[in-house]
Amino acid sequence: MEMAKTASNLKYIPFESFEIGQKQSFGAYKVTEDEIIEFASKYDAQFFHLDHEAAQDSLFGGLCASGWHTCAMTMSMMVENMDLYGRSLGSPGIDSLRWLRPVYPGDILSVQMEVLDTAPSKSRPTIGVVTNKVSVSNHKGVVVMEFTSKGIFRRGETGFGLGG
Repeated sequence: MEMAKTASNLKYIPFESFEIGQKQSFGAYKVTEDEIIEFASKYDAQFFHLDHEAAQDSLFGGLCASGWHTCAMTMSMMVENMDLYGRSLGSPGIDSLRWLRPVYPGDILSVQMEVLDTAPSKSRPTIGVVTNKVSVSNHKGVVVMEFTSKGIFRRGETGFGLGG
């Protein structure tokens, strides 16, 4: 397992590099049955996340990932993207999380982000907040999850722009 990078080794995206309407797509996370069961065993032990046979009779028609697992897989893709193109200083949270469709073993997930708003901080002139619509799709192009995220970025610095 790779050790986390220290803050001095990280590349940060400057606030000024974001524009409303800007889009990026990234990630290719293959969902496995073993991972679905392992995550659910620890964090969301419901039968349709744990038992392939019993899940056949569920609303979902088969074993599917917990929504929280889908969030974790999404975060994994977001961190991998940050390692390539730069990152924020952190996030005050997300809004409007929706699990729109089940995620099944064999699905390959990807992330699409669109900048909805940029707002310089009124109280801290060295930072700004970028609001993104985040959509997660499976390999069939079906959106399985959406949320709105906010990221905090340094102002007035040069650095990496968005990839995608």
